[in-house]
Amino acid sequence: MDTPLRISLHAGQVLFREGDPPDTAYLVEQGTLEVRTHHGGQRRVLSLLGPGDLLGEMAVIDDSPRTATAVALSDCVLFPIDRSQIAERLAATDPIVRSLLEGQLKRYRGALAALQGQPTEPGLLPASATERKGIGRIRLESQLREALAGRHLELGLQPLLDVARNRVAGYEALVRWNHPERGPISPAEFVALAEETSLIVPVGEYVMDAACEAVAAFVRAGRGAPFVAVNVSGRQLAHPGLVERIVARADAARLPRGSLKLEITESQALDYELVREVIALCHGHGIKVALDDFGTGYSHLAHLHRLDFDVLKIDQAFSRQMLADPRAMSVVEAIVQLGRALSAEIVVEGVETTAQLEALRRLGCHFAQGYLIGRPRPLPEILAGD
Repeated sequence: MDTPLRISLHAGQVLFREGDPPDTAYLVEQGTLEVRTHHGGQRRVLSLLGPGDLLGEMAVIDDSPRTATAVALSDCVLFPIDRSQIAERLAATDPIVRSLLEGQLKRYRGALAALQGQPTEPGLLPASATERKGIGRIRLESQLREALAGRHLELGLQPLLDVARNRVAGYEALVRWNHPERGPISPAEFVALAEETSLIVPVGEYVMDAACEAVAAFVRAGRGAPFVAVNVSGRQLAHPGLVERIVARADAARLPRGSLKLEITESQALDYELVREVIALCHGHGIKVALDDFGTGYSHLAHLHRLDFDVLKIDQAFSRQMLADPRAMSVVEAIVQLGRALSAEIVVEGVETTAQLEALRRLGCHFAQGYLIGRPRPLPEILAGD
């Protein structure tokens, strides 16, 4: 039977009783309800709820019988919320939030049982799979903070080949974390975790410091002044003074202008007006800005004519298929032509074979990046020579 769109209660009417199955939650539209329980023959009022309040959702969330009775104190109108609606929203919720919610429910159940004089099970209640996952993410975030404070994150530098001159012109800075218990953790995991919080800002500062140190080390070693490109997220861009701090670091290390580049990946949350301002500020200090992973994800043409990017990085999804798939090759050719029309340099990622590199050379691409050119390596290893 379908859930009604709304239900009406008269004063004194019971919505649900203690022990009832948790089939539905409710949103109060009109009226007032009392949530009550009984112990020792006495009625205990747990809460009074009015328009805009939810009730009955806790039993639905943890699929447990009702722990209290809800009674209308006045004529009421309520919107039923089916358990499938709640399940869909919980499934899309951050696992940390779900873990916190489950922990709160567990403590609420225990406190209510004690209030009602019911016996409680001794010892710790087992955590659900969702709670364990959320707690695991909280623990990982705490460990990432420790690694950051102890400077245990590592910097890998992946070379970019100047295709026309056939020499390494620069590097992309890639942060790595070798966890003391889990071993190497994928950047896709811990960087995404950092981006969920303000932690991405100090991580970005850490990488920027390491990039400046790398350029200075190349200069001291007589290896010229290759550029180092650093990825920045939308959250970092929104943090005030980003470009000024980058310039201050470069000046303090006496780095040549142009030795640092920024790489921005388009995302759903990117503030394009802010990006435009950041690009203009970077250009005023001689810093080039690249649009990363062009052609995939949220990357599109709607803002490209308004954002004066210096570099377009073609995602490896196209380069790896371009020799076998004419359509992929056509996309690469089109982006190269687009970059040329916009006076932007082209970097192609994911280059793994000599044939791919030769094809990019024929197309007139400026830079190539991938395992054929070189894998990410720590700075001391690069300086020691191949």
